[in-house]
Amino acid sequence: MASVAASTSAGTIDVPSLVSQLMSVERQPINTLNTQIASYQSQISSLGTIQGLISSFQSAEQSLTTSLQGFSAVSSNAGITATATSSAVAGTYSLNVSALAQAQSLVATGQTSTTATINAGTSTTVTFDFGTTSGTTFTSNGSGTKSITIDSTNNTLQGIRDAINTANIGVTATIVNDGSATPYRLVISSSTSGASNSLKITTNGAGNGVDTLLAYDPAGTKNMTQTVAAQNASYTMNGIAMTSSTNTVGGAIQGVTFTLGAITTAPATLTVAHDTNAINTAASNFVSTYNALYAQLKSRSAYGTATSTAGSLAGDGTVRLMMGQLQSIFMTPATPAAGGSLTSLAQVGITTQTDGTLKLDSAALNTALTNNYSDVTNLFNSATGFATRLDAWATSTITAGGLISQHISDINTSITGLNNKISQLNIRMNALQAYYTTQYSNLNMMLSSMNSTSSYLTQALTSTK
Repeated sequence: MASVAASTSAGTIDVPSLVSQLMSVERQPINTLNTQIASYQSQISSLGTIQGLISSFQSAEQSLTTSLQGFSAVSSNAGITATATSSAVAGTYSLNVSALAQAQSLVATGQTSTTATINAGTSTTVTFDFGTTSGTTFTSNGSGTKSITIDSTNNTLQGIRDAINTANIGVTATIVNDGSATPYRLVISSSTSGASNSLKITTNGAGNGVDTLLAYDPAGTKNMTQTVAAQNASYTMNGIAMTSSTNTVGGAIQGVTFTLGAITTAPATLTVAHDTNAINTAASNFVSTYNALYAQLKSRSAYGTATSTAGSLAGDGTVRLMMGQLQSIFMTPATPAAGGSLTSLAQVGITTQTDGTLKLDSAALNTALTNNYSDVTNLFNSATGFATRLDAWATSTITAGGLISQHISDINTSITGLNNKISQLNIRMNALQAYYTTQYSNLNMMLSSMNSTSSYLTQALTSTK
């Protein structure tokens, strides 16, 4: 037991100092328990770090699984762009674009001001219908008419523009300045492209300013001028004539959406194929996230040596179990696809190095993808595939009730037990401190009394000489 020095002054004990020293010795078991709790908390922190790394690795593995099912669509013409989904089918398509889809645009006669009144403020209903125009024939597309009201509150060029835009009826309005003597012109455009979205604009105020400005009937009065005609995109795909009301076309090719951005002068080639670039990126991420996880598992579970400090999870059984499970997955071959031969990751360029980390040979992976794509997909995504088994392992490890959460729960239980012991010891320490304080305070009183008696006797003996 550590020695305790009693500080005295004038023959008495420094009680606070002495009790403090005694309690420091008595509290050593509590300090030992707190050190153990700190160690447990460090373990929980390390397990949390590992859990996060496993989650990142699982995301990388899932991304690789998805990329193996994906396709890319690449056009030889910069004016045509395309995307493909996992439902696409590899193939090559020839596209010739002769016309792009357009939305109709109409412009009104010029006005000298944007704020001058158009009519006397008589309430006028302006009705918009959408359909197909053929010569002087207009056929409604059946989507229904839309109306706005122009009255004394909005009977200016600005007011009409704002009324149209606020109504959100499938047309937009802007005001342009053409620089003439009557420069301000209202431009009305259909919000939707395609031949079936031409406009017919009628009013119930025949002869007033609004009618003169806006009326546009393909079969009758045309007070506005068409500057852009509504039309469909026209193109051929592998020689088959096709049309689309929009320039973004989906459904013409299974799983592929392409956007027509320019008329072609020569056939454009659209190639739909497995996206090997995305697969290589995903495979690289798979390897790097695994290596980050493995490095932490290895360092945090390592025992200390003469030249290195032990990890916070040195010898931890759960971490050792996880490392063993991973090793088992990588060492157990996958069942090859029918007619296939791939059973190990090394056959597609993912090899295990001497330090336990993985290394990717992209050239070997690309060769395998080129030679037998379905066999590579099977190697990862089949029931016995590596991605499938690694995903199941990650889920069983990091989900609630899984290996890590259960281990953390067990550690927290141990911490709770230690805290209970500390609480009990603290009760004992408080009582012991009070006891020591009382005992040594009483001793001080006795010493003080003895000192007084000694002084008295000394004086008495001195006076009798």
